[in-house]
Amino acid sequence: MKETNKVFALVDCNNFYVSCERVFNPALNGKPVAVLSNNDGCAVALSEEAKQYIPMAAPIFECMDIVRKHKVHIFSSNYTLYADMSQRVKAVLSQFSPEIENYSIDESFLSLEGFQNIDLTGYGRRIREAVLRCTGIPTCVGIGPTKTLAKIANKLAKKNKMCRGVLDLSNHPRGNDFLASVDIGDVWVVGWQYAKLLKWHGINSALDLRDAPDGFIRKHMT
Repeated sequence: MKETNKVFALVDCNNFYVSCERVFNPALNGKPVAVLSNNDGCAVALSEEAKQYIPMAAPIFECMDIVRKHKVHIFSSNYTLYADMSQRVKAVLSQFSPEIENYSIDESFLSLEGFQNIDLTGYGRRIREAVLRCTGIPTCVGIGPTKTLAKIANKLAKKNKMCRGVLDLSNHPRGNDFLASVDIGDVWVVGWQYAKLLKWHGINSALDLRDAPDGFIRKHMT
């Protein structure tokens, strides 16, 4: 990847609502868990164990046979708890960067500009370890020269076990290979309509999008 002065880390809490429930009930670790929406209608958070049984956003009443068969633990949303845990996580993150953008309840961008002379992958591991030690919440860390690349790195860090929860795309020797593995529809802010248009023009991956002519992008996208 091309070097730039800017570096961002996206720290994303894993299955956040489920992880919050597990902090206060460790017996749930390793078991299928689902957290429901406001009216207990749909599954809005699933543990990795539950994802093999219940689709995200599925109406829970349609899944009750599966829930009973696989002993899925079901919880109503507890937004007071989740907001409190989010603040605890972000308090830890504030120790690692002077500039933080809290993107959502479970995601934060950290500016790592000026940190290029240190091992950023190692720094990401320190962030993960500190958050887990202080809050009990597992995270993944994606690092890149733009927020979009940090988002992609985070997604890949979740999927690829060899990353051990951290991937730095700011100057990775296999950066192109990683980008080629990301479907264009999975790139942050590329909606399904743009994804369809881009694929029609042979732009199928994040790497294809990066290498697309500027003129084409200006003509066809905002």
